[in-house]
Amino acid sequence: MALIVVVDDRITNRTIFSQLAAAIRSGAEVRAFDSAEPVLAWCETQQPDLIITDYKMPGMDGAEFIRRLRATEAGVDVPVIVITAYEDREYRLQALEAGATDFLQSPVDHQEFVTRGRNVLRLGEQQRCIRSRAASLQQDLEQSERSLKTAIRDSRTRLLQVIDTIPVAISACDADGQCVFVNSYGLGLNSASGLSSTALPSAKDQQVMRTGQPFLAYEEDILDHTMQRRTMLTSKFPLHDTGGAVRHVLTTSFDISDRKRAEEALRHLAHHDVLTSLPNRLHLHDELRHHLERSTADGTGFALLFIDLDRFKVINDGFGHDHGDALLREIAARLLRHVRPGDVVARLGGDEFAVVQACVSGAEEAQRLAERIIAAVSEPFAIEHHQASVGASVGITLAPGDAGSAEQLLKNADLAMYRAKQEGKGRARLFNPEMQIAARDTVLLEIALRQGLEQDELELWYQPQVDARTGDLVGAEALLRWRRPEHGLTLPRAFLQLADDTGLIVEINRWVLLQACCQAAAWANNGSPVRVGVNMPAASFRAESVEALVLGTLRRTGLAPSLLELELTEGTLMASQQEVASCLHALRRAGVRVAVDDFGTGYSSLAYLQSLPIDRLKIDRSFVQNLDQGLDGAAIIKAVIGIGRSLAMEVLAEGVETKSQLDRLGEAGCHLVQGYLIGRPVSAAQFWQDHLVEARLASAPLT
Repeated sequence: MALIVVVDDRITNRTIFSQLAAAIRSGAEVRAFDSAEPVLAWCETQQPDLIITDYKMPGMDGAEFIRRLRATEAGVDVPVIVITAYEDREYRLQALEAGATDFLQSPVDHQEFVTRGRNVLRLGEQQRCIRSRAASLQQDLEQSERSLKTAIRDSRTRLLQVIDTIPVAISACDADGQCVFVNSYGLGLNSASGLSSTALPSAKDQQVMRTGQPFLAYEEDILDHTMQRRTMLTSKFPLHDTGGAVRHVLTTSFDISDRKRAEEALRHLAHHDVLTSLPNRLHLHDELRHHLERSTADGTGFALLFIDLDRFKVINDGFGHDHGDALLREIAARLLRHVRPGDVVARLGGDEFAVVQACVSGAEEAQRLAERIIAAVSEPFAIEHHQASVGASVGITLAPGDAGSAEQLLKNADLAMYRAKQEGKGRARLFNPEMQIAARDTVLLEIALRQGLEQDELELWYQPQVDARTGDLVGAEALLRWRRPEHGLTLPRAFLQLADDTGLIVEINRWVLLQACCQAAAWANNGSPVRVGVNMPAASFRAESVEALVLGTLRRTGLAPSLLELELTEGTLMASQQEVASCLHALRRAGVRVAVDDFGTGYSSLAYLQSLPIDRLKIDRSFVQNLDQGLDGAAIIKAVIGIGRSLAMEVLAEGVETKSQLDRLGEAGCHLVQGYLIGRPVSAAQFWQDHLVEARLASAPLT
């Protein structure tokens, strides 16, 4: 019955590993320990057949545990499997130096755990069997001096019978390197070290003969009789005569080729992307360091191209991850077709790729490759009988001129890629130091914005919405302002995109909603109820329950739901249609109004307008501005009004700045307006004074 020891400081792992260890061999006894020290004490009276231990444990780590175990009589040759992670290369080396037999990767594959456990357990048993037989051989050799030729012949026959049954290459040689014997398995290998009858003694054999100390478990590569490379785990032991002198060296070689192939596969996985088989980020770092070293040595320049796909998320979400994965594999194939031998194509993760362009003469050469890549990526893909397409934005940095480290080159290329994104996507941009300055300014702006939120530097201003026919106030839109120290009043366009990129927009939106509801409740309590419009960004729907947020804020402030209007862009409505629709229906049932902001600039669709509880369409200011420029703004506005009327929705025009715009809107049938002509955004106190002290904006209609 096999006795197996499991060592892990986490009880969940001990339980799982103990159950798996019990499956290694029928009837196996498993003992579990939560640290290494009790195992060493236990081994003073017990002899385990296999130890499976975690590397990272409090107190004594795996390497120290193995080192101390090997120093004990019971633990000198007990096989030890160490459980560690891909990135623990240093720890693996330390464990190997301490005497580890094998490794398992965490998280552990159960089938691999059991298979490796069986192999190592069998290896340990065979090693002990060999040592036992070696001792028997030594006794036989001593007896041979007394029994002369008959005893020698008998012991030799018994030895051959034993070792011929073991699937391990076993041989013995004398001080001259002459082979004394070899078992059948060793003969099959043919060219393994020490098997030739005329070989000179190896350096290791000579050392064993000279010192009398064994060589334990080292790896060596050999060619078998079919000229296939095999990796053997070899040990060498001294064989003594009756006088204690070393006369022969016993060599045992266990074939671990399968294990080495598995380790090589794991190394490949650690440095390559599973989906595309391209080098991964870790491999790319190594390649960049190699190119930088070569560049330092011979002055050869190279370029790093950072590629980010445009519109990939739309394809992935719309057609599913299987088609998204197929598209990424095709992108990888296209990139490989457009690079030269010696260039490196890597996938960094998600929809990001990189190309190391070797031996580049200048920026023009890198720019030409980037343009070819953009063109190749932009070619249509066939997905479910449809022609779908994505684009690519490329950032380029040159080495060694731009940076002297792999990390900085990646940062530079990333900055250049984001500049390409900002300038409209589908293009390539070359890194320049100003991008670092801009990136630093962005970081400083983010820090200042976070501090501004914490230190109450944000303000809400309000812009009136009126019925132009009567001059009546029909609502107000809450607009964010930042009174930034040493910068004055800052408009949202200077910081709102950054807030969205960093996720800070969610916290800001909570603050805006609370402040707007508090102010609207205060006005209502003073006898001047005003419906307040608050923008609800897409990030809030992704980060939390907007329904719970809004209803909780209404309860907290005491504001009537009918005095709150949530403004959502078409992009927000389409981002997660099912979740957004469910939330809006619930809020609409509670009495909250819903408006579509910037209508006409995004996914204008009668389908979503009919399915969502929308009360108002807000015509984007760009269409209103076109009214003064003789463009098709009036036709578009009439079309929006027609849609609104057919669906029983109000229509409000934003950005009204001139009397002629107001007149054209009235002629088109749009009478709800908002803009500088009606009133600029002002503080809450000023809004009260300008628009609520008097019940009407003017005594006569604006039109």
